[in-house]
Amino acid sequence: MLTLDISKATQFLPQGAVQKYADSAIKAAKALEDGTCAGNDFLGWVKLPTDTTDQFIASVNECAQTLRQLCDTIVMAGIGGSYLGAKAVIEALSNSFQPLTPQILFAGNNIGEDYLYELCELLKTRRFGVINISKSGTTTETALAFRLLKKQCEQQRGKEEARKVIVAITDAHKGAARTTADKEGYTSFVIPDNVGGRFSVLTPVGLLPIACAGFDIAALVQGARDMEQATASTVPFEKNISAIYAVIRNAIYQNGKKIEILANYQPKLHFVAEWWKQLYGESEGKDGKGIFPASVDLTTDLHSMGQWIQDGERTIFETVLSVEQPEHELTVPTDDENLDGLNYLAGKRVDEVNKMAELGTQMAHIDGGVPNLRIVMPRLDAYNLGQLIYFFEKGCGISGLLLDVNPFDQPGVEAYKRNMFKLLGKPGY
Repeated sequence: MLTLDISKATQFLPQGAVQKYADSAIKAAKALEDGTCAGNDFLGWVKLPTDTTDQFIASVNECAQTLRQLCDTIVMAGIGGSYLGAKAVIEALSNSFQPLTPQILFAGNNIGEDYLYELCELLKTRRFGVINISKSGTTTETALAFRLLKKQCEQQRGKEEARKVIVAITDAHKGAARTTADKEGYTSFVIPDNVGGRFSVLTPVGLLPIACAGFDIAALVQGARDMEQATASTVPFEKNISAIYAVIRNAIYQNGKKIEILANYQPKLHFVAEWWKQLYGESEGKDGKGIFPASVDLTTDLHSMGQWIQDGERTIFETVLSVEQPEHELTVPTDDENLDGLNYLAGKRVDEVNKMAELGTQMAHIDGGVPNLRIVMPRLDAYNLGQLIYFFEKGCGISGLLLDVNPFDQPGVEAYKRNMFKLLGKPGY
């Protein structure tokens, strides 16, 4: 089971700081479960793992198998929560150097002309399919990419075959993407009305692409189910790790630490951090409040950002994401000449070197005035990723309520869109 160590964070807090928030955290967890908090029209994620049936998982796997059989490349069109969760899980579970079969590519998350041109050029020689993920069907980045991909897919495969390899994940009844899916006869899945994008990785938004990549979505959901039970409001505060995480970060924030750095020591977790940044940044950054979520890949970034973390302005705290057991074993060999001076490591596993780098860095950062939390995943597999996803989601909901903001809206996101539409001459702007 996922564990959370707060001992290297509480030493930076005044006596009683954690207990001050404990009752409020459990009340917040209950408000999430009962639907009595701010933003209660977007709480479908809270009980989603236990509400997800085996039959539904089977239907997602069936669609994924069809795409895997008919395509050598699958392009996932989506932005923000409509792609980050899936990408995070796929990257975490993939071989770092061996391409997936079929290859999973991403579009609709930017408006880079070169990116889209190069993608379209690549796809000219591919038997590709498309998963279009958009509740409205009018989000500029995703709609633009889908328009290009739909046309190219139909030109290369014909309209009849294109219908079999284009899948829509969208609103149940309304919106441009729903209209297109119904008109064209695409297989479709529903984005629940009560689940916001950044909480949607355990809906078809994340499950279908992950299944297309060949990974075990049943294990992913089971991990989330187990964490849903472990973080329920009926679980005492001292055992409820999502509540504890929310409390610690709020207590640290109230004591002057405004930036949380999520640090990982496993390169495969890079996009988990990207997903986490959206989850917490979009949920808490409002009303002039909110911890700024940042991330680093360690030990890589110790040779760049490490200086700032060690000696920079003391407005930061660190949450370390650690994987207890790697999937593979590699031992440092002996070298007769020992020119690099590494024979003292001979016979040790590479992971032992990595773990000592993690411990040594934590010690240095604590000595440098940086509070540290540590999340430990037993293994980097689908089950434990499901636990991690739900742990962070539940912690985010509780933390936002403790901060006294609505964690489930994002009014500030619309500002750039209004300006962009006006500059482009969109009717009505």
